[in-house]
Amino acid sequence: MKQADDIQNKDKILEKVLPEVAFDGWHWSLVQRIARKEGYSAEGLHALFPGKLKDVLAAFSDLADRKMLEVLQEVDPEDLRIRDRVSTALMARFEWLAQHKEALRQSLQFWMVPMNKPCGARLVWHSADKIWRYAGDRATDYNHYTKRGLLSGVIVSTTLAFLNDETETLDNTRAFLDRRIENVMQLGKVINKVKRVS
Repeated sequence: MKQADDIQNKDKILEKVLPEVAFDGWHWSLVQRIARKEGYSAEGLHALFPGKLKDVLAAFSDLADRKMLEVLQEVDPEDLRIRDRVSTALMARFEWLAQHKEALRQSLQFWMVPMNKPCGARLVWHSADKIWRYAGDRATDYNHYTKRGLLSGVIVSTTLAFLNDETETLDNTRAFLDRRIENVMQLGKVINKVKRVS
């Protein structure tokens, strides 16, 4: 129950913070100001985000994942090919993030700082894992890590394409994503051939 309450409280603060980020950037002082306005004490805010801005941005990524999964509840993966399941999931995430592009752009700048990169990489991995689980992948062997590692690369590169996509329907993002998935599928075939030969 406490975890669900914490997520709800984090979401409540994020929903107020996100519109301000485009003007003020991601700053802990902004989060503090919004939290105070929403009635949270300094102690309560620290309990939600002990790592301060790093935890706020991790919560932003988690919120995007959950919004993606909400959309996917309406899509039966059995009706789609594997590659289309992955593409549908990622596009659902980008479609929600479209209203928060500047916040996403600035969060990437934060995660690119060397000391923050490991945490940023873990968040991408978690997103990839959620997408593969939706797609029906239950592998626990070498393939588990390979698939998530490859998809993590797709997520990062497509996110950069998404940030530069000026089309209202994200056509450029979708086209870029389709090409990247095709590349990964071809790479997967090569890997499987090598494994069979070795």
